[in-house]
Amino acid sequence: MHQDQQDGRRPKRRLRLILISGGLCLTLAAGGTAAYRYGLFSDVGDPISFGEKTRTAAAPAAHVRPGVSMPTGPKAAFVRTARLPDGTQIAKTTLTGKKSGFTGDVWVWVPKEYDDPAYADSAFPVLISLPGGRGYPTNYWGTGPGLGLQKAVSDGAKAGTSLPFILIMPVQNADTKHHFDASDIPGEPKMGTWMVEDVPDFTKANFRTFTSRDGWAFMGSSAGGFGAFKHVLKYPERFKAAIASGVDIVPDSPLWKGDTQAMDENNPEKLAEKLIDAGGPDVYINFQIGTEESGRDKAEKFIREYGRGPVHTRLQVIQDGEHNGKSYVRGMREGVLEWISKVMSAPTPAPMPRPTGSGSAGAAASR
Repeated sequence: MHQDQQDGRRPKRRLRLILISGGLCLTLAAGGTAAYRYGLFSDVGDPISFGEKTRTAAAPAAHVRPGVSMPTGPKAAFVRTARLPDGTQIAKTTLTGKKSGFTGDVWVWVPKEYDDPAYADSAFPVLISLPGGRGYPTNYWGTGPGLGLQKAVSDGAKAGTSLPFILIMPVQNADTKHHFDASDIPGEPKMGTWMVEDVPDFTKANFRTFTSRDGWAFMGSSAGGFGAFKHVLKYPERFKAAIASGVDIVPDSPLWKGDTQAMDENNPEKLAEKLIDAGGPDVYINFQIGTEESGRDKAEKFIREYGRGPVHTRLQVIQDGEHNGKSYVRGMREGVLEWISKVMSAPTPAPMPRPTGSGSAGAAASR
């Protein structure tokens, strides 16, 4: 009797194994997304290249579109850090800035459109995304896809309310003990040069970008928001717009040690006044403030005093929003991404080939 029971169980056990194996095969055949999502295997840490699908379809150098900069190289060595449910990926590389001399990590995400052969010879707008807090050795916009920044851009692009931005997410500070006001503080690591020179140069080396400032913008939260709108005001010939969330308004790092001249050169109020006096170029700054955080009065004061002439400002109030990334991404979904997309350059697909028989002959035949 005992032997009969064992014999009766064996077919059921084999059937169960067959069903499990078959289910796994179906999961992989469906594209593997669910397998990654449920942790059946992982390719985090694997090498990754962006734009492989479009590289063979790219236009010859002699036929590059006006205003488009094809990747100049050298190519960075990227490793995958996350795979999102829509198939897009976040990758990381380590960058040693030739101009700042600073070495830090940079995270990158590109939208699905970037790998579409129809966009093989098109530039894409860049949104350099800066974190708050320590901002070192990680950037939470890159290491925390759960904050939803990448998905907000993807969903907006699909809905037609956002451009498909390339997100470049560098570290913000040089260590975990100090904050550097996104600036070249005398005697300290050149974090300003890192963000406005080295990071854009790295981006141009690896991706299809716009040659004009219309394709370059910043976003950031808290201390990163300060850096975002300060960079745009200081270098309006290079960058056009900024999203500044839960933002500081003036430099306040103790590392300045009372150097008022250097601080003024990195003070958004002083920079805005200088830009207004010069009459341009026009820049666009969107502040975001949640109703559950402080700082709204400071943003409104800046808008009231400096939001004129070439300095175009807007305030997005996030109902029940707090001083955190999820609240700021919600604000971006509720109007900020659409706002910034209207002032930036959009990627354009290649013209569709005319169908065979089109033109006057085809028209005559149809009549």
